[in-house]
Amino acid sequence: MKVMTLNQDKFYFSLLAGAKSVLKHKDTLNKINVFPVADGDTGTNLASLMNAILDESSADTSDKNKLLIVADRALEGARGNSGIIFAQYLNGLINELDTSKEDIDFESLLGAIDKAVPYAYDAVSEPVEGTMLTLMREWSETLALLKEKTQDITILLAESFDTLRHLLAETTEKLDVLKQNNVVDAGAKGFFHFVEGFMHYLRDGIMDEMYEDSFDANNSDNEGPENHEAFEEGDYRYCTEALITGENLSAKAIKKTLHDLGNSMVVAGNESKVRVHIHTNEPDKVFFRLRDFGHIKQQKVDDMKRQHEVRNARKYDTVIVTDSIADLPQTMVDRYQIQQIPLILTIEGSDYYDKLTITSDKFYQFMDELKDYPKSAQPNLKQMQNFFSYLSTYYKKIIVISVSSKMSGTHNVFKQAAKTLDDSVQIEVIDSKQNSGTQGLLVMRAAEMVDEGSKFKDIVQTLNTLRDKACILVSVKTLKYMVRGGRVSKATGVIGKITNLKPVISIDNTGEGIIFAKGFSVKMSTNKIFKHLEKVNQEHGIERYAIVHAKADARVTEYIAKAKAITGMDPIYTMDISTIVAMNAGIGTVAIAYITK
Repeated sequence: MKVMTLNQDKFYFSLLAGAKSVLKHKDTLNKINVFPVADGDTGTNLASLMNAILDESSADTSDKNKLLIVADRALEGARGNSGIIFAQYLNGLINELDTSKEDIDFESLLGAIDKAVPYAYDAVSEPVEGTMLTLMREWSETLALLKEKTQDITILLAESFDTLRHLLAETTEKLDVLKQNNVVDAGAKGFFHFVEGFMHYLRDGIMDEMYEDSFDANNSDNEGPENHEAFEEGDYRYCTEALITGENLSAKAIKKTLHDLGNSMVVAGNESKVRVHIHTNEPDKVFFRLRDFGHIKQQKVDDMKRQHEVRNARKYDTVIVTDSIADLPQTMVDRYQIQQIPLILTIEGSDYYDKLTITSDKFYQFMDELKDYPKSAQPNLKQMQNFFSYLSTYYKKIIVISVSSKMSGTHNVFKQAAKTLDDSVQIEVIDSKQNSGTQGLLVMRAAEMVDEGSKFKDIVQTLNTLRDKACILVSVKTLKYMVRGGRVSKATGVIGKITNLKPVISIDNTGEGIIFAKGFSVKMSTNKIFKHLEKVNQEHGIERYAIVHAKADARVTEYIAKAKAITGMDPIYTMDISTIVAMNAGIGTVAIAYITK
């Protein structure tokens, strides 16, 4: 019987079958992923989208909006370059159908497939042929040619699929990086499998069968492509994504706003919801600009440089992990390949990643304008479990150094996540009982010991000893920010303002924040800090120190001069503090962190 139309339910379940077909090939798609960067996550990114679609499969199929819901969930679940392009294609496909009608006729289906292609191309700032885009376009062109032979939808799709198989094979010759690795494009292969599942369900009502994959043969050894390109200094470092909701959103305007910040930009969506993907060196600037368009509902930043190093250029078999509260210069983090996990800062209802999607420099520009002061939160447990599992694939030993457990739940998240690893991985989670600069100094010392080839147990023992020799003294110019952040009571803030209190904050031996000394002027507080430093240097000696601050360059110059006069040493580093620390300490804060001999 010639199939001239299909009802919405049949079309809906065909989309679900396509999604399941992609999921079955996730690992292969990751393995052959070499473009636009060899980060091995195309399968994972497409799986995120497909799972978002399948989450709706339990919905009431009588819902007349079920196809529009699929389009919407595709945008929410989209990840990565290929995932966002695919989501936009699905949005185009569904939006171009007349969903008010129960049946979809032959011409309407082909017209929607054809009109979905520009949706996908328009989402990309610089379309590249030989990718998923090419296969989407060439499949539409193939359908247009074959429709002259038959108007049976199932026959048309089956014949077009044979051509699609050949077109996928040709992607190997269209991009040099694919040819060098002898693989087809991973995104294009994902699209191929989607069409495969879609077609088989329309024809046979089959949703769960695994189909033979002739494109896995080149990589049947599961090792993946051998010619990994090195991460060059000129490459953009961060794969950055956002989901924005609002009114009258313009993908074109968003592209124009972000065009100077990176490449591989994909912007997909509609007037109420837009998914953004861009490779950049400045994710904080990306999100700072996106704030003007609407509510930032989701954020994601992957460090492609660190990912490449983990997979292909590891210096050590032991990895140091810490959180973003540890103030340590990026140059040192990079030198020792340290994994730094961002804590979360909730600003105006959106969650930002400390030091990645929000930096202290950007935060200073609007912190006094916020009606509701930001809140901080520890990393997500499930994400940390996945992250430790990922590290355990490449490292034999993991040392985690957290911010004081008395100041944040981050230490407990690390401990809980570490329990999920099997005994083949040696992992130690250490409570630094410190924060900011002193935590940074401890992380630095641990990294140096790894670099020196020290034994795992010796590093752990040294850290447990050094944390009791570490101290930070923080000179706060105003209690205003501590009051707003809830660190001190409003009553204390009022008294402090009346008395012009300029406290010196420190951390006791249990990891609790304390008022170390009270000054009634910045000069008095500074004098108390250096009087203490002089005494400690005379009694024990200062092994190393660092100076951290919140937009207080003039005070830093003074601190360096005074500290050098006492210790005879320059600071091992100076830097701006993390956004979360800055949120509570406030602009003008300066601190000296040290470890005694």
